Amino acid sequence: MTITQPDLSVFETVESEVRSYCRGWPTVFDRASGSRMYDEDGHTYLDFFAGAGSLNYGHNNPVLKRALVDYLLRDGVTHGLDMSTVAKRSFLQTFQDLVLRPRDLPYKVMFPGPTGTNAVEAALKLARKVKGREAIVSFTNAFHGMSLGSLAVTGNAFKRAGAGIPLVHGTPMPFDNYFDGTVEDFLWFERLLEDQGSGLNKPAAVIVETVQGEGGINVARPEWLRALSELCERQDMLLIVDDIQMGCGRTGAFFSFEEAGIVPDIVTVSKSISGYGLPMSLCLFKPELDVWEPGEHNGTFRGNNPAFVTATAALETYWADGSAMEKQTQARGEQVEQGLISITEENLADVKEYRGRGLVWGMEFHDKDRAGRVAKRAFELGLLVETSGPESEVLKLLPALTITPEELDEGMRVLARAVRETH
Repeated sequence: MTITQPDLSVFETVESEVRSYCRGWPTVFDRASGSRMYDEDGHTYLDFFAGAGSLNYGHNNPVLKRALVDYLLRDGVTHGLDMSTVAKRSFLQTFQDLVLRPRDLPYKVMFPGPTGTNAVEAALKLARKVKGREAIVSFTNAFHGMSLGSLAVTGNAFKRAGAGIPLVHGTPMPFDNYFDGTVEDFLWFERLLEDQGSGLNKPAAVIVETVQGEGGINVARPEWLRALSELCERQDMLLIVDDIQMGCGRTGAFFSFEEAGIVPDIVTVSKSISGYGLPMSLCLFKPELDVWEPGEHNGTFRGNNPAFVTATAALETYWADGSAMEKQTQARGEQVEQGLISITEENLADVKEYRGRGLVWGMEFHDKDRAGRVAKRAFELGLLVETSGPESEVLKLLPALTITPEELDEGMRVLARAVRETH
């Protein structure tokens, strides 16, 4: 018997109401390869979501899959906490040789736990430990994770409300262009820092995303990031760049802050560092900040050795050849931008703005509910896209970096049709 409607009963009766992505994409996925996903009935979907940025090299990338399968078949260590293993040594050496040294970055590498929010919690804890202060400054529309410390520096009111307790020791400041260019950059922030009556506790650190992914694809200008870095240095605050979604080549360069020419004190990396969708995160920091006592921050699953294996294979495959990957991503990004220009010209009255860098793009509509309707129609047409922004008002495009030009063209045509057919 052919199933015309997917059997979602067990998800609806057993799984928590907190589930979200499955509500927007009401089907049961079964297989995935490259930039395509397939449901159990054989329908094909072009993926412009890429695991929320954790699949920069596509689904089941064959080179990474081969390395992983070979490792498992030889009974390589799967779980190792922070023990020294062959897989970890290979990753650290490769990361140093292909990422850190070519960029003259001095960072020590910490494995704080398997998720992005683990890396952020470690970064905040380290900054407070180094500076002996509690306050952290973040920015409007920031998103840094769902655990309590990360939520305290996250802007979204809905997500913050889920904490159930007061979120303390975090102070928001305006992100780049928050006032549409009418207020001088950091005027308010620096005035508060220098005014003994401002009530702002001296921050240990500032945490920032160069492109706010969940916040609506808000792109910080390089000059704004440089000014922020200089402000932190002047005011004795550490600069933390959250590169969890925008790192690993998403904006072009391996780290999203490279374009600005800054060297943050601390960097958080996750999502696509394993390359295969396996949980893994890093907290990188300058050597003089490495003041941890052994075991002072730990986690049972910080030694995900299969993730080390695929991460090493990803670096060797895509980042050993200088700037080739960066140039390809920039070219693909220009292709997406041209598609967004065409959609905007066709729907001038409806599209408020499009913006992005590399292969992360957003399209905002005047009607705040329009993005959700377009995403729903795109799914019906076989394209997976999500929304972002504080009111889900921005359509978010996050295709794999390995997507082909033909697949990009196909996806942009489907998106244009979805916009055309949605009112």
